[in-house]
Amino acid sequence: MRFSPSTIGSRLLPGRLAVRAEPWLLRLEELLLARDARGEAGRNALLAFIIRVVNAAIAFLSQVLLARWMGSFEYGIYVLVWVTMIILGNIACLGFHTSVIRYIPEYKAKQEYAELRGINRASRLFVLASSTAFALVGMLGIWAFEPVIESYYVVPFYLGLICLPMMALSDLMQGVARGNAWVVRALLPAYFVRPILILVFMGVALLTGYAPDAKTAVVTAILATYVTTILQFLSISARVDRKLPPVKPVFRMREWTAVSLPIFLIESFFFLLTNADVLMVGRYMAPTDVAVYFATVKTLALVHFVYFAVKASVAQRYSAFMHGGDHAGLAAFARETVGWTFWPSLAMGVIVLILGKPMLMMFGEGFTDGYPLLFVLIGGVIARAAVGPAESLLTMSGHQKICALVYALTLALNVALNMLLIPLYGLWGAAAATGIAMVFEASALSFTAWRKLGIPMLIFLPSTKHEVA
Repeated sequence: MRFSPSTIGSRLLPGRLAVRAEPWLLRLEELLLARDARGEAGRNALLAFIIRVVNAAIAFLSQVLLARWMGSFEYGIYVLVWVTMIILGNIACLGFHTSVIRYIPEYKAKQEYAELRGINRASRLFVLASSTAFALVGMLGIWAFEPVIESYYVVPFYLGLICLPMMALSDLMQGVARGNAWVVRALLPAYFVRPILILVFMGVALLTGYAPDAKTAVVTAILATYVTTILQFLSISARVDRKLPPVKPVFRMREWTAVSLPIFLIESFFFLLTNADVLMVGRYMAPTDVAVYFATVKTLALVHFVYFAVKASVAQRYSAFMHGGDHAGLAAFARETVGWTFWPSLAMGVIVLILGKPMLMMFGEGFTDGYPLLFVLIGGVIARAAVGPAESLLTMSGHQKICALVYALTLALNVALNMLLIPLYGLWGAAAATGIAMVFEASALSFTAWRKLGIPMLIFLPSTKHEVA
C-alpha cells in the first residue's frame, strides 16, 4: 500500500478544509513519491530545510546560553572571532569546496572515474595546505599589528586560527557530499553535531571551573570542530572510496584551479558580504554592540536557512542539467527553485517579526534593542529570496567570473555604506547598509541570469514561452 498525503488528508480533514488542502497535498505527494531527478532534488531540498530548521533551533539555543554564561562583552568578543574564523575557513578552500560540486556529477555522468578519484584526493590535500598557510599568515598578521588591536581580541584570535584547517576541511567535505547528493552527510556535521558539541564542551568547561570568557568559548569551539571534522572526513571518505572503482587517479590541477579560483572570489565575496555588517560593527563599536547585533542576526536564521537549504540541494542538479545539455529542463527547474526559496522565506520572515522580541529577550538584558532592526534586515533577506539560488545557477553553468564581479560590487557597496552609516547611525546604519546591499545583489544576480542564460530568476516574472513549451 502506497503512502498518499492526499488520501490521508481527504480522510482526516473536514470536507471544506480537505478540498482547499488537496492541491497542496497533491504537490507534497508528487514531491515525496516522484522517482525522477526533479523529485530527488525536491526531497533533498525538503530534507535540507528540515536539517536547517533543527540547526536554527540548536544554534539559537546555544547562542542564548553562551550569551547568558559569558555576558554581552565577552560574548561579543567570541562572536567576532568565531565569525571571522568561519569566513576564513570558507575562503581558505580557494573555491575547491564548490568546484567539486560541479565536477563530481560531471565525472560520474561521463564515467571518468580516474579524474573523479583524482579530484577527491587532490582537493583534500590542497585545502589542508592552503588553510594551514592562511592560519600561519593570520598569526603573523596578529603579531605585526598587535599594537593597534584591542588587547582583549589578541589571544582569542590566536586561538581561533588553530581551528582554521579543520574549518576549511569541513567545508570541503560538505562540498563532496553535496556533489554526491548526500544531503544528510553534507549538512549534519556542521549544522547539527558541531553546535551541540560546542555547547556541551562549554558547559563541561564551566562546571570544571574554567572562566566564562571568550578564550574558554573559543577553545571549546576548537575542540568541537576538530572532533566533528575528523568524524566527517572519515565517514565521507570511506563512502566515496567504496563507490569508486580501483583506478589510478588522474590529476587535472591546472583545469581545476582555473575553475576554482573564480569560484573562490565568488565565495569570498559572498561570505564577506553575508558577515560584513558584523565585522564592521566590530570595527567601529564595542563588543556589547557586536553582541546585540549578532543576536539580532541569529534571530534571522529562521529566514536565512530557507535559501541555504535550497542552495545546498539544487547545485548538483543544475550541474547535471547543464552537462546533460537539457537547457529547457534547466530553465524549468531553476524557475521552480525560485518558488521553493521565496514563499517559505516570506512565511518565516513574518514568523520572526512576530516572535523576534521575545526571542531576543532570551539573550539577556539589552538585547531587545536589536528588534527594530529586524524589519530592515528581513526586507533584505526577502529580496534575496525573490531571485532564488541564482548564484548557484550561474556558477554551475560556467558563469562564475561575472558572478564574482556581482559579489565584488555588492561587497564594495556594503562596506562603503557601513563605513558611512555606522559612525552616524550605529546599529541602524549597519542594518540599512546590509539591506540596501542585499537588494542590489538580488537585482544584479537576477539580471545576469536572464542576460546570460535567458532564465527569469525572479518570483513575480512569468515563465518564458520556451519554458512552458
